[in-house]
Amino acid sequence: MAPPMGSKDFLNQGEDDQMEITGYRRNVIKSAITWFFIVITVGLLRLFFFWLPHLMVRAMNDRCDLADATTVILKDEYDQWFVSNVQMITKNGEMVKQDSRRSWSVGSSTPLSGSGTARHSNGGVVLSIIARSEIIRYFITKKVKYIWNNESSSFLKLRGIEDNVSCGFFHDISYLSYDDATRRRVIYGYNSIRIHVTPIVKLLFKEVLSPFYIFQIFSCSLWFADEYYYYAACIVFISIVSIIATIYQTRKMQRALRNTIQSSTTVSVCRGENEFHEVSSEDLVPGDIIEIPRGGCIMQCDAILITGNCIVNESMLTGESVPVTKTPLPNPLLTHEESTLYFNIKDHARHVLFSGTHVIQTRFYGGHKVKAVVFRTGFSTAKGGLVRSILYPKPVDFKFNRDTYKFVGILAGIALMGFIYTVVLMTERGDSAGDIVKRSLDLITIAVPPALPAALTVGIVFAQRRMKQAKIYCISPRSINVCGSLNTVCFDKTGTLTEDGLDMHGVVTAKEGKFDTEIKNVNLVPRGSFMVGMATCHSLTIIDGVLSGDPLELIMFESTGWELSEPGNEESSRFDMICPTIVCPKATRLTASADLSSGNTTLSEEIGIVRQFTFTSSLQRMSVVIRHLGADHFDIYTKGAPEMIASLCVTDTVPSDFHEVLNGYTRHGYRVLALAHKPLPSKLKYPKLQRIQREQVERGLTFLGLIVMENRLKPQTTPIILGLKESNIRPIMVTGDNMLTALSVARECGFVKPTEPIVLVQAFPVQTDQYGNEVSAPHVEYVYTETQEEREVLSKEKSQTFQGSQNGKSLDVEVGKKERYHFAVTGKSWSVLRQYYPDLIQKIVVRGTIFARMSPDQKAQLVEQLQDLGYYVGMCGDGANDCGALKTAHAGISLSEAEASVASPFTSKTPDISCVPTTIRYANYCISCLRKDNAS
Repeated sequence: MAPPMGSKDFLNQGEDDQMEITGYRRNVIKSAITWFFIVITVGLLRLFFFWLPHLMVRAMNDRCDLADATTVILKDEYDQWFVSNVQMITKNGEMVKQDSRRSWSVGSSTPLSGSGTARHSNGGVVLSIIARSEIIRYFITKKVKYIWNNESSSFLKLRGIEDNVSCGFFHDISYLSYDDATRRRVIYGYNSIRIHVTPIVKLLFKEVLSPFYIFQIFSCSLWFADEYYYYAACIVFISIVSIIATIYQTRKMQRALRNTIQSSTTVSVCRGENEFHEVSSEDLVPGDIIEIPRGGCIMQCDAILITGNCIVNESMLTGESVPVTKTPLPNPLLTHEESTLYFNIKDHARHVLFSGTHVIQTRFYGGHKVKAVVFRTGFSTAKGGLVRSILYPKPVDFKFNRDTYKFVGILAGIALMGFIYTVVLMTERGDSAGDIVKRSLDLITIAVPPALPAALTVGIVFAQRRMKQAKIYCISPRSINVCGSLNTVCFDKTGTLTEDGLDMHGVVTAKEGKFDTEIKNVNLVPRGSFMVGMATCHSLTIIDGVLSGDPLELIMFESTGWELSEPGNEESSRFDMICPTIVCPKATRLTASADLSSGNTTLSEEIGIVRQFTFTSSLQRMSVVIRHLGADHFDIYTKGAPEMIASLCVTDTVPSDFHEVLNGYTRHGYRVLALAHKPLPSKLKYPKLQRIQREQVERGLTFLGLIVMENRLKPQTTPIILGLKESNIRPIMVTGDNMLTALSVARECGFVKPTEPIVLVQAFPVQTDQYGNEVSAPHVEYVYTETQEEREVLSKEKSQTFQGSQNGKSLDVEVGKKERYHFAVTGKSWSVLRQYYPDLIQKIVVRGTIFARMSPDQKAQLVEQLQDLGYYVGMCGDGANDCGALKTAHAGISLSEAEASVASPFTSKTPDISCVPTTIRYANYCISCLRKDNAS
């Protein structure tokens, strides 16, 4: 029995990719009637169904329950329609005809997962369905497979094995046998991201059968019949050139994407107890244990690192070529604690090797292998998700296109009235039927400008070519048009508005809770804890003989005058006997054979970095555990955001004027980091140190001081920002840096004029006491970042200095109605506003210019909020923490060195924001051509 027409079923309910789904089953009578009308309309009805295939499914099928459906129709949040056929398959990979669906066997059978992994896989949902069913129903849409679940009477997205499992689960996984892997491959398919290059003939028919060209064929046929030979021939020639250009550009983009994305290699996978065999990467399935080669590789799947360390280049996904250190996933069982720590892809990203990333080199234990567990393959991987976003992008709601269709519709209405009038008038005059048909239909053909389809194509092609000459590469040509309508552009700060490299300004050490005087030359800093912290608290590594890593850490380390080495070759580097990284002053000769796991040698200036807790944006810090050669204990050094480091330190060690000194530097635009230290207990030995959680040692620290770096603006930044503002394009700064630093940069490069005040929006959540009782309700405060007198000084002297927060009055009283002001918001306040004040956040966004301490997710949320208010938003960033915002914006421009980066629709090889007006200018040129054509 069909479900009620008012009821709706949804896929991925509550998620970002939620879609409405409806099931249909073949009706022979409806199909016959539909084909009858297709025949008598000489195929016109079939052409209509070609444009709207979901209507053909409705015309030839009956709506039914999803359990009986042979075809499903899906509608996404953008009102796009998709049609997919439901297929059935056995565990052996044999296809089953739909008419045999009543003979399903739902009894238990051999599980697909081997060695006891079935109980955890995919949270016990999808694979448990597979384990109980002999025949599996599924369909594929947008390159994602959905499997039928009898228990919930719904289709479930086929995921990897990472959902609802503990971190210890991945350490407990043993090998998959060949039979187990084969059965899983039936469900998950081959591990490949195959980009289909459409044949030229198919592209030709698809292009010619579009509504515009069908109308062109009709118009040109009529003009030839009416002896408009030259005019019709010109339109035919222009249309042919347009079709050829479109097919060439489409094929070129498909081939480029296929050559960039599609690849396979040989990997070493465990198929027995300590037995590794070489197989094709396309044969990998979730649950496989693979060995990461010592010389590195290109990852062909998403895998979780369980032993050893890896140095990875993630530029394919992030657009940033800074090497990243990946460490093994923590194993709660080894710490003798309850294994309640669940795996989360965001929280544990530093332990994940993502598909498409380049493993540069590995670090390993003695003869042990660097191993990882495959948990996602194919289009389910991070790389596959990026490719799917390219193949199925968010539709661009381009007002110019909507107005064009309205314009064409109005002309068509006028032409229809003229058609009726002409038919009536010529009939009364007694003209021949042939003349009446020619003259009346000729009025219809002028409804659409003859060269519009060609202009739409040629304009985009030429704009894309011009951009490429300006070193701007586009992987989404449909985004070019919308660039011409951008009225808001969001900019990341570090690496985008400011230089990539930093200059060491100086250091301010602290002793006994007091700051010392600033030291400009780092070489003059005494060789104490502060100098050791600068020399060791980083994640630098040597790649091909060159010291590589984060630019900030490179500047910090090089300023110390120390040297770094990784003693031993790859075959003899051992975590448990030789420390992988040793630093020492350049005057000290490195002893490569020293054993840092014991204290048998005499104390020297050589220091080994025995463990790293890598930097994460959520924690705003990184730490290293080090040991002096000859010492009887380990030490931990922590570096990060000053506010975060101060909160981890013993209160007495933090200077009382900490905030005043910090604000003094940040208000001038300096980049400030804090450094802290703590000696670890001597009873903490090396084996336990390798298993300890960072939360256990990153507390009770001693505050050491501040590291101050100067981050200069790029020369092109200020004129570009001022040029955008003169063009009525609103610039917005969205950064993860300190608020005061962001305010200083905003003043300096022209986001905010000297005479315009900045109002800091501070939102506070519900405050509770230790018993859970509410102490204060959520509230919002508005505070001027400088006084009126200071703004007058800024206006006269054009100085960028200002005081910190003042205790301001009510916003309505302080800010005059005629006064142009700007809002500044931090990431914490943004979260509170979204939770408690969703209506107020829209007003904040309209005047918001500076958004500081924003996480990657919050950057994307800001872009979405601007889009909801009707803004056409561009985003320009370095690609590292900006990927979400770059993909969400109408036009995202990544300042990346990788031409084929898939992090955003546009990629600029020129590392400054001059690419923004260039992209807008060429897009506007394309639109002006279309407008001229429409006007003609």
